[in-house]
Amino acid sequence: MQISGTHILVFPYPAQGHMLSLLDLTHQLAIRGVYITILVTPKNLPSLASLLSAHPTTITTLVLPLPPHPGNPSGIENVKDLPMSGFSAMMVALGDLYKPVLTWARNHSNPPSAILSDFFLGWTNRLAKELGIRRYCYSPSGALALSVIFCLWKYQPKRCDKTDTNEIIKFDKIPNSPQYPWWQISPVYRSYVEGDPTSEFIKEGFLGDIESCGIVINSFTELERIYVDYLKEELGHDRVFAVGPLLPLGTEVIERGGPSSNNDVLSWLNTCENQTVVYVCFGSHLVLTNSQMVAVASGLEKSGVKFVWSVKEPTGGHVASECGRIPEGFEDRVAGRGLVVRGWAPQVAILNHDSVGAFLTHCGWNSITEGVVAEVLLLTWPMSADQYSNATLLHDLKVGMKACEGEKTVPDSNVLAKLFIKSVSDESRVERERAKEFAKAAKKAICEKGSSVAELDRLVANVSC
Repeated sequence: MQISGTHILVFPYPAQGHMLSLLDLTHQLAIRGVYITILVTPKNLPSLASLLSAHPTTITTLVLPLPPHPGNPSGIENVKDLPMSGFSAMMVALGDLYKPVLTWARNHSNPPSAILSDFFLGWTNRLAKELGIRRYCYSPSGALALSVIFCLWKYQPKRCDKTDTNEIIKFDKIPNSPQYPWWQISPVYRSYVEGDPTSEFIKEGFLGDIESCGIVINSFTELERIYVDYLKEELGHDRVFAVGPLLPLGTEVIERGGPSSNNDVLSWLNTCENQTVVYVCFGSHLVLTNSQMVAVASGLEKSGVKFVWSVKEPTGGHVASECGRIPEGFEDRVAGRGLVVRGWAPQVAILNHDSVGAFLTHCGWNSITEGVVAEVLLLTWPMSADQYSNATLLHDLKVGMKACEGEKTVPDSNVLAKLFIKSVSDESRVERERAKEFAKAAKKAICEKGSSVAELDRLVANVSC
C-alpha cells in the first residue's frame, strides 16, 4: 500500500504485557499505510526485530537511553526483570524523556502528527499539546478494567477506615456496578500519597489519559460492548476504538515475546488427545512463592490430568530462596503426563493447540484475549493490577471458573485438583460452550468486515485527518 503521509510516534511501556499487543497494533497501522516511528530504549530494541523486518520502509525507530532512576537497578530496562514495585519507578524514569522527544520531534523533517502511547505514559499527552498534535492513549487492558482505572483517578475514592484492607470500593457509575475490597484495587492507586512528587506525576499521567484525543483498546465490541459504550459516554466523545484481539504476525507465534526454553512442548502436545491438557502460566512478571508452587504442583499431581506448566524463575528484586522453586522430585513423579517449561513459553501456539482445554491464568489481559481466541476454558487466579476486573468480566460472561485470588494466597491443592479435573471433563460443558461462542465472535471481529477491522479503519481515518 502507498504511504498516506501520516506519521505517528508509537511509544510502548517496557513491560511484555504492554509492549507485545501495542507492537501488534503497530503492524495493523503499518499495513494500512501509516508511517511509524517506535520509541524504545536500547535493550528493548530486539523485541521489534520481526516488526521491522516486515515493514522495512514504513517503520523506523527512535532509540533513546533510559534515564536513570534510584528505583531502577542499572542495566534493567523492562519491568519483567523487576518486582511489582518497579512499575512506578519505570513510569517516572520514562517521564524524563520528555525533552529528548520534544527536541527530536521539532527537528524531524516529517514530524509526527500524532502520538500513540501506553496508558502508563500519560505525560505524553502534555508533550503532544506542546507540539500541537494529538495523543491517543493505548490501553493494554480491557474496557471494564480501563473504566475502573479511570474512575479511580478521576473520582479518587478513599477508605472510611484506613486500616481496613477489606473495605469495599464501589464503582456505581460503571455498568453492572463492580465492587472490590481495597486490597484488590490497583497497587499504583493504593500507593498514592497526596503531595508526593512520584504520586502526583502518576496521577497527572492518568488524568492525561482521560483527556487524550482518543482511547485505543485491545478488546472487541462483542466481548465488552457495554463498557466501550460507557467509556464513550464518560469521556464525552466516540473516539474509543475497540480494535482487538490483537494477534502476532503469523511467523511470530512460536517465538512471541522471546525464544522458548523448551522446543519440544508442541511435539509433546501432538501426542495428547483433544482438550485433555491444562496449561498453567502466570505471565511474564509474576513469580509464585514457594508455598504457592507447592500447592500448584500438588494440585496437578493429585488431579492426574495432563499439563504444561510455564514457570517464571526469580529475577531482580525477588528473594530467590523464597519463590519460584519447583518442588523436589515433582517432575520425576509426573514424567510422561506433564511438562515444566522454564522461562518463556510459546503461549499463543500452546493455547491454540487442539490438545489444550483449560488455562490456569493470572488474568493478565493478553493472556485472556489469547485464551478467548483459542477457545479454552479460563481458570482464574487474579493477583494484582487490572486482573481482578478481568476476572470479573470472565465470571460475568461465564467463560471463566474461579481457582484462587490474591498475590500471596496459597490455594488448597485438593480444590485445585478437582478444578483441573472438571476443566477438561464434561462437567464444564456450559462454560466450554460459552468459550466457543466468544472464540467465534473474536475471530469474526478480526475478519474482513468484522467489528475490530472497522474500528482499525476508523482509527486510521481519525489519526490521518
